[in-house]
Amino acid sequence: MTSLLQNVWHLRRVAEASTKPCHICYKPTTSVLITPDQKDHFYVCPGHLKDRGFCTPIVDEAEAAAKKRKEELDREIELIKAEYAEKLKKRKKSKDSKKKEKSTEKDKGKGKEDSKDDEDDDEAKAEKEKNDKVSDHSDTI
Repeated sequence: MTSLLQNVWHLRRVAEASTKPCHICYKPTTSVLITPDQKDHFYVCPGHLKDRGFCTPIVDEAEAAAKKRKEELDREIELIKAEYAEKLKKRKKSKDSKKKEKSTEKDKGKGKEDSKDDEDDDEAKAEKEKNDKVSDHSDTI
């Protein structure tokens, strides 16, 4: 007994060297519609694929929504990283200017030790702040 042909097709692209004529208009094309079990296929122009009367794509709404949400979160994470990098640059500039001021002071030895401790504390705070922001956004995923 023969199995019934399902009306589900996947679009595949072939190399330019393997172009064959479209089954409808006989123009050379690299677009091929193939069954999931790969037993049947036919070549079709991209123009015919856009025709609503010819075929319609199967769209998984949940998958499309998840993909869109992931892209939005990735963009937001990139923005937060950029903001964080700007903050670090500003902090570093302010620290550098403070270092210059302290180095001009008469008590150089005491000022250098304090500034090293302050730098370590500031770096630890900045790292903690970065991790908190990234974890907050990953929790929402």
